[in-house]
Amino acid sequence: MPSYLLAGTFGRVTSLDLAAVDRAADALFAPDAAHGLTLALLVMQSGAVVAERYGAQPDTMFGPGGPVDADTTLVSWSMAKSITHAAVGILVGEGVLHLNEPAPVSEWKGTPKEAITLQQLLNMRPGLEFVEDYVDDAISHCLEMLYGSGKDDMAGYAASLPLLHEPGSVWNYSSGTTNIVSRIVGQAVGGGEAGMAAFLHERLFEPIGMHSAIPKFDSAGTFVGSSYVYATATDFARFGELYRCDGVAADGTRVLPAGWRDHARTLTAHDPDGFDYGAHWWLWPDFPGSLGCHGYEGQYTVVLPDRDLVVVHLGKSPIERRSVLTDRLRDIFRAAA
Repeated sequence: MPSYLLAGTFGRVTSLDLAAVDRAADALFAPDAAHGLTLALLVMQSGAVVAERYGAQPDTMFGPGGPVDADTTLVSWSMAKSITHAAVGILVGEGVLHLNEPAPVSEWKGTPKEAITLQQLLNMRPGLEFVEDYVDDAISHCLEMLYGSGKDDMAGYAASLPLLHEPGSVWNYSSGTTNIVSRIVGQAVGGGEAGMAAFLHERLFEPIGMHSAIPKFDSAGTFVGSSYVYATATDFARFGELYRCDGVAADGTRVLPAGWRDHARTLTAHDPDGFDYGAHWWLWPDFPGSLGCHGYEGQYTVVLPDRDLVVVHLGKSPIERRSVLTDRLRDIFRAAA
């Protein structure tokens, strides 16, 4: 069986069945692919790109499509939540933010919400009301926050929602929760939008070589950490590499505190869809030790440290077809011994 051999982390020798990866890629890029549309697929092992393929953007009401290549920046959607986790980690490592103290949210002072901790926010367990739905004719705090009455101050909108449960008692995946966390980070680094942008670029993106990254902000100057980072497939893979190497960049610079990867993949909830959840990262229970950034319409950056593997998929896949896509990604994971 054809394979690609290379030196792995700590001197291990890892292997990848490139023929199996090619078969999975052929299925993902097929014109009639059952999962929908794949725009980019990139496989990195032990820090080296070993497979890479690109598709084409379709025409939409916003403009014409066209070919996608290695320089095309594509939207993260909720993969940005894991980038927000990294930003928190930098400040926790410096002692600026504290996980188990009440979250510094000024409008919660003197209310029952004051008991919510930063750790509970990262675990999606603050107890706040939030319906994460992407269907226009359904109740959706997510759509209202991103595009409706909450769009100018997303964190303020989410922070104002009622407390339905005792903090820490109920898991509820929420983009609003992430934007509250993002505002906490922004206030901690200071300087408004410019200060947060500089922090993300100077302390996170540039040290790991993620030079294409473009974070987006709302009108209040808060990084939309729930949804909006644009980057190339290679740069999303570089972000995955940061977690594969437990917070150490390719040049040996420690970017995140030691153990922050384990913080991300410590189980906090089981999702009915078959994935587990840690702290702003998803877990694939059939691949122990793995962690993944997941975004709307099939955006994935999955990290498998024991296989020295990072796999990035960017595309447009309806949620009801997600299992077809994730099964193809599993084929790639299994190709790494």
